[in-house]
Amino acid sequence: MNVEKLSVSLPVYLVQFIENYKLDKKCKSRSQVIEEALELLRNQELEEAYRQASAENDNAWDVTLADGLADETW
Repeated sequence: MNVEKLSVSLPVYLVQFIENYKLDKKCKSRSQVIEEALELLRNQELEEAYRQASAENDNAWDVTLADGLADETW
């Protein structure tokens, strides 16, 4: 995996949380903890985007339902 080094400034309570999480979950590094947290955030954002996309209603598709070409077994 290609990685890039990044420097961030965090409040002390978050650094303590990261360190405690690292020890409790036996993570290899603080970077691993932050990577896992960012993946969770990324997945949350993707889920919301998918939810919004599926909620969009395109009335043009309603026409295709009545065209007789749809297979009811699908």
